[in-house]
Amino acid sequence: MPPQRRATMRVPPFFRRLFKFTSMDFETAVWEMTHLIIAPKKVFRNIYYHVSFTYLLALFCLLAGLAWGIAYAPNTLATLRITAVFVLVHFLGVSLLVATGMYFLVGRVLGRRRRQGLFGPPGDAVGDAGEEVLEFGYCFDVAIRAFLPIWTFLYLLQFLLLPLIARDYWVSNLFGNTMYLLALSYYFVITFLGYNALPFLSRTEVLLAPIPVLVILWIISLFTFDCATNLAPVLWCGVNLRKPV
Repeated sequence: MPPQRRATMRVPPFFRRLFKFTSMDFETAVWEMTHLIIAPKKVFRNIYYHVSFTYLLALFCLLAGLAWGIAYAPNTLATLRITAVFVLVHFLGVSLLVATGMYFLVGRVLGRRRRQGLFGPPGDAVGDAGEEVLEFGYCFDVAIRAFLPIWTFLYLLQFLLLPLIARDYWVSNLFGNTMYLLALSYYFVITFLGYNALPFLSRTEVLLAPIPVLVILWIISLFTFDCATNLAPVLWCGVNLRKPV
């Protein structure tokens, strides 16, 4: 096969990184996770494209799925279904969907120059003729990291505290709904920091616009809606919060 033909048939770097196990650095991934909660700006200042983060967070989602399934699923098959939905749909599926939307919208609305290339190499922030570009791999990287507070507040803490926050008390509703506010607000903050770190994007502050809307909805929900009992992750898998008698 001619060399030029082989070059055109190469697997895009974005997919090669997903299965390059020898390059994984789980110590760095743990450092990223810790700082995403306490100092998220440092993460996007130093590190891009560490696939170990994706695998580690997928493992956490798997463990969360097993825990929710054991607690609320009626049988083993339902537990396995919850686990698969948590990892493949809630985590990877939603992250891919968000990354795709951000790739097309951010590059077009916030970019100062033309974006190009879905699957450029990790360090390729400059395209032909010196143009700075937004790569899909980076968008996926940001979406994956933004999911961490969602997992922390809604898949871990909510599971541990659900017996308390699911009670029919206003204080329980306050605490449960506040966790949703924090999780979603943190999601948009990390998304903003990820794209704000790119010097060729402008007006990235618009990515924080949903937060005031979330605050307004949170205030309204304190008197009208219980997020914990109506939006818990396991409910999106077709399982009730209480096991059938």
